[in-house]
Amino acid sequence: MADIGILIGIYFAPGVLLAFPGGAMGRRYGDKATVLAAILAMLAGELLMASSSAWTVQIAGRLIAGTGGILLSVLMTKMVADWFTGREIATAMAIFVNSWPVGIAISLMLLPWIATRYGLPLVNLAVGAWILIGLGLMAFFYRAPEAAVSLEGERGSVTSETVYAVIAASSIWCLYNLGLVMIFSFGPTMLVERGWSMAAAGSTISIVLWLTAISVPIGGFLADLTKRGEAIIVAGCIGFALLTLLLSRSGQVLPAVIAVGAVCGLPAGAIMSLPARVLEPRTRAIGMGIFYTVFYAGSPVGSAIGGRLSTPLGSASAALDFGAVLLLACPAILWLFRRIVAGQNRAALPST
Repeated sequence: MADIGILIGIYFAPGVLLAFPGGAMGRRYGDKATVLAAILAMLAGELLMASSSAWTVQIAGRLIAGTGGILLSVLMTKMVADWFTGREIATAMAIFVNSWPVGIAISLMLLPWIATRYGLPLVNLAVGAWILIGLGLMAFFYRAPEAAVSLEGERGSVTSETVYAVIAASSIWCLYNLGLVMIFSFGPTMLVERGWSMAAAGSTISIVLWLTAISVPIGGFLADLTKRGEAIIVAGCIGFALLTLLLSRSGQVLPAVIAVGAVCGLPAGAIMSLPARVLEPRTRAIGMGIFYTVFYAGSPVGSAIGGRLSTPLGSASAALDFGAVLLLACPAILWLFRRIVAGQNRAALPST
């Protein structure tokens, strides 16, 4: 189990160092070309892991694949913003980020069966096949909007106010995701502490994941339909926090789990649309690099704090309570984000 945790951590380790330069690479070499290179890196990492079960090979493969995955996240978020800023941006971002839980859910269904029937190397090859499909889709079907093509390679200046706004938006995204991580990481352990079997605890908490795949796009659609994305962020994060506290204390676990899953995904699309409000097309690539640098730097710290809180307090429910506190901080940071944006707008007005 410890080795699995190390391999998972190694996959995300390049994020802190590569998210910011990844945005710069996209601006210099073009988004599509950089994404294709990122997908090839992911494929190379998977094939390397399939070639040998040696620990050093597994670590090297995870690092290579993780490097590609980080670049993919940074630049494809920017590419979605290029297409949908000023239109259904929250819905588009919700569908985009929803690929993460949906992909995990599909993997949890298929990969264990492949591993049991054919062995672990075939798992890597199966993942590699999915990566090849993504490579083909990107290579042959994606085209950038004309406005983005005309700006490729151009440099834009990022003001200090823009950096502050992007950091605030990324902090909201980081804390929101940590709230989810506390559920997935410590929810099963909490139920085991109450006497549940590990299998029953894991399958029950997984309901949150399945419902999140539904609530995320619904939240994005509502944000665009009502034009009240900030209200959905505030209501969604507060509701998610209160339901998390309920889950950590209630004996009615299944209704609480269903309620968490139905609510927790609602703010995701609106949160991810925040950077597009302050980033111009010329600064979008470098801005998303800043966004993901903060996210990848903060996520492991928050996860470690949640684990450390559970140890002295003697219960995994402490980690869920910690996640609820992080979620309640999101509306406060959103207020700060609004203040920064308002200051930018006032500065942009012509003086009379």
